[in-house]
Amino acid sequence: MRAIVTGGAGFIGSHVVDALLARGDEVHVVDNLATGRRENLASEATLHELDIRDETLPAVFDDVRPEVVFHLAAQADVGTSVEQPAFDADVNVVGTVRVLEAARRTGARVVFTSTGGALYGECLVPATEEQPREPLSPYGTSKLCGEEYLLTWNRLHGSAHVVTRLANVYGPRQLVSLEGGVVAIFLDRLRDGEETVIYGDGEQTRDFVHVGDVASALLAAVNGGGVYNVGTGIKTSVNELHRLCAEAAGVAQEPQHAEPRQGDLRDSVLDAARAQRELGWSARPLRDGLAETWAWVATQ
Repeated sequence: MRAIVTGGAGFIGSHVVDALLARGDEVHVVDNLATGRRENLASEATLHELDIRDETLPAVFDDVRPEVVFHLAAQADVGTSVEQPAFDADVNVVGTVRVLEAARRTGARVVFTSTGGALYGECLVPATEEQPREPLSPYGTSKLCGEEYLLTWNRLHGSAHVVTRLANVYGPRQLVSLEGGVVAIFLDRLRDGEETVIYGDGEQTRDFVHVGDVASALLAAVNGGGVYNVGTGIKTSVNELHRLCAEAAGVAQEPQHAEPRQGDLRDSVLDAARAQRELGWSARPLRDGLAETWAWVATQ
């Protein structure tokens, strides 16, 4: 098929591009390279260096005539959303509306990447798609707004756009400077023989899902409908994550502990049974994904 991937030069987006190219699809990338990198992109993908809010976006869609749009371009940093909520809303809400309108011109289906943890709030048990959404940051709220616009377009225009809510994604190409990059931070520091730090007691839990599995889920979602959680359904403490990272790196290193960070969730885990049932999708074990990620980190 012919696809556009917004944010396709970024961490997750570039893996979606690779998965599409591996199937023989025609892939176009819309990315302003604010956090994305040209070197993440395979030569077979066509890059349109463009912001999703740019007035020339519809012309790109008219020229490419995509059948599917994977919409990953976003302002994805929680701290930035708190400091600059208007900017966050401009990118994540207005930008998403512009993508939806550009896609409507060509009849393309949109697969939208949203967030799990930032939407559901505290999750003592795996959150299903029906759990009340209680965002704790402007970022979570802007992603929720994006979802609602998407579903409104489905009702208003008869489109069949799909929402995916991602757990904590990790894997090759993740930047240590971006939100949720604890795996990248641990592995980078373990590689370099530097001190690793856990904020709080380390018993806070997260649902860690490999970026390759996320890419597979997004491609599978093209044939689905509605809203899908994309995670493992397994809670892993940050202490256990550090132990597994050290194991993958082949070192024996204990982390230092620092004061907990204000606003951090205590527990976040997603129930992905719907994606497993309707899309035939599942995620690999964390230990396997960390071994693959370490193999990449060790070469950088």
